[in-house]
Amino acid sequence: MTSNKNPFLILQSIGKTFASGVTALDRVNLTVNEGDFMSLLGPSGCGKSTALRIIAGLSSPTSGVVDWRGPSLQQNDIGFVFQEPTLLPWASVYDNVWMPLRLRGVSRKDAEPQIAEVLERVHLTGFENAVPRELSGGMKMRVSIARGLVTKPRILLMDEPFAALDEITRFKLNNDLLELWQERRFTVLFVTHSVFESVFLSNRVTVMAAHPGRVFDELTIDAPYPRNAEFRTSAHYAELCRNTSDTLSRAMGLEATDAVH
Repeated sequence: MTSNKNPFLILQSIGKTFASGVTALDRVNLTVNEGDFMSLLGPSGCGKSTALRIIAGLSSPTSGVVDWRGPSLQQNDIGFVFQEPTLLPWASVYDNVWMPLRLRGVSRKDAEPQIAEVLERVHLTGFENAVPRELSGGMKMRVSIARGLVTKPRILLMDEPFAALDEITRFKLNNDLLELWQERRFTVLFVTHSVFESVFLSNRVTVMAAHPGRVFDELTIDAPYPRNAEFRTSAHYAELCRNTSDTLSRAMGLEATDAVH
């Protein structure tokens, strides 16, 4: 599955300057199509997370417009998965996943079908009563993803969700996330530092440069879904990773040149 080319979200000349005077984003233009799995790839300081927070409505741009296309966006249409799982330490897996529905007035009992379904999809059936301290890092992130998906959002924003995980767990969660995306047909905007992760997951990769954060280039990842371990070891994947890495190197070279001037 790939995007259907209908624009879903357009960032128009987005700028963000903090009170300290630091400019995090400068004239960022970005179009996300409905059904895209788009990665924002770039070095630290290029404004990837800031852009995600502006899209989520957690921060306001200093300039520019966030333009949502199509049917008007509802409160539960945006799901957010942070870099840290941010789970309530005293609450069970069930209650952590219930939280977004609870905030919308859905009772614990009425939420049960949705919670059961999403826990099954992230392979956590049987762990409903566990608390976060009893879970591995990968399982905590699965809970966070389930919480992000339980409202059936139209777009899922993911801010380096797998960065702290070991490679085996990260690969497994990459596979499971793609399976969920293909099944549910939501749109994903995924922040990552990893060339390999961005190429494996995405149909489009937006490469960003830093100081100030801006879009450097956009790459189409021309590889069919579903993607699996065979794709990871293919010559085509290696070529796509090499091209993406070269683009990222140019973006970082531009950043270094700007720093000199």
